[in-house]
Amino acid sequence: MIEPRVVKELETIVGKEHVLSSPEDLIAYSYDSTFEEHRPDIIVSPANTEEVSRVMRIAYRENIPIVPRGMGSGLAAASIPYSGGMVLNLTRMNRILEIDQENMIATVEAGVVTADFQATVEEMGLFYPPDPSSIKHSTIGGNIACNAGGPRCLKYGVTSDYVLGLTAVLPNGDIIKTGGKAIKNVTGLNLTQLLLGSEGTLAVITEALLRLMPKPKYARTAMAVYADLDDAAKTVNAILLEGVVPATIELMDDTTINTIEEYLHLGLPTDAAAILIIETDGSDEQTVLREMETVARVARECGATDVRVAKTEAERNELWRGRRSVSPSLARRRPNKLGEDISVPRSAIPEAIRRIKAISAKYNLPIVVFGHAGDGNLHPNILFDKRDPDEWHRVEQVSAEIFGMAVELGGTLTGEHGVGVLKQPYLELALGQTVIALQQGIKKVFDPKGLLNPGKKFPAA
Repeated sequence: MIEPRVVKELETIVGKEHVLSSPEDLIAYSYDSTFEEHRPDIIVSPANTEEVSRVMRIAYRENIPIVPRGMGSGLAAASIPYSGGMVLNLTRMNRILEIDQENMIATVEAGVVTADFQATVEEMGLFYPPDPSSIKHSTIGGNIACNAGGPRCLKYGVTSDYVLGLTAVLPNGDIIKTGGKAIKNVTGLNLTQLLLGSEGTLAVITEALLRLMPKPKYARTAMAVYADLDDAAKTVNAILLEGVVPATIELMDDTTINTIEEYLHLGLPTDAAAILIIETDGSDEQTVLREMETVARVARECGATDVRVAKTEAERNELWRGRRSVSPSLARRRPNKLGEDISVPRSAIPEAIRRIKAISAKYNLPIVVFGHAGDGNLHPNILFDKRDPDEWHRVEQVSAEIFGMAVELGGTLTGEHGVGVLKQPYLELALGQTVIALQQGIKKVFDPKGLLNPGKKFPAA
């Protein structure tokens, strides 16, 4: 419980209407996009960096745990307030503060929804490439906290490639600024990159300087169908060796294809072993067309039984519709899903999927596999019913085997969702105790009281 005197002090900073503690509000902020939940004691919604600083000074003084939160779209339970305390809701901080067209840099607050930001800069002929699947309901701050990626990672990289500087608040309320508009900057340690992917455990990110690019004028999209999974995986490297770097190469396995087809009836080939959705883009139309011609040729040479290139924007949207509908299609099959995001070398994709299918059969749980084939980031989604204790026990066993397999194949536990709490038991498997101890030491420097998002990212020291 938060003492009444503290509640009144918080209300004087952010306004009474932005300090919530009713049972209904506590429930609303107790969960994210996983199946985990735990109620906080209070929700505080500041409007700017200064208010965040003043709120955190009080929390630090009173030893109140703080869990930063955006739109709650996380998939690793990183914003679940397991320790109770305060949820620091940053969604009011949703302003685009500046778009510097000359330097192609934007300054935005942490609560800006990623899709809204993208649409705004694209109206000005600019481009912000990171495109996580949660783009319509995730925030820039959340993307930075997890170093989110998305389908365009192969050509354009992930969130960390576009963050030039940050404004953040330390647990004691001190405000720091890292980086800046200068493209080259090696003055001091790179605290910007340290905070990226820290999942709210080191500081609360309130503003970001984001690098923009000229918006590509043209795009072509193709769907390649395969009877053999190995042929689909072989296509990825074959395309890259031709000197073509597509914007996206997305893979869907047979289980994913059938799940989507049952849901949408798009006419997808339900007898296929895999589908690749491949997109090229750029500012020169003829170059984009030539690259797509190369993609189609290479796909056929690698064993694609059918290659369909969209001729219109409507056809392009139709090809993407299935990939964008994976998550809602899964809800029709089972009440719950655990969406993982292992990352493996591209060459290991077929073996990884084969082993996942064997794990699925071993534990009698359906697993849908899709993801970003271009960078080896696979999303095995385990479908289950959490009301069944036996199924939940099997899910835990499945997760352990999938993570072990990923590390064995030279990969790791997560490519873009983060560690949060759900992957923490497997952290030593991927990093080793020495590296974990180093990270715990860094946490203690930033957060000596251990109040900021406690229990997330890595075990407490």
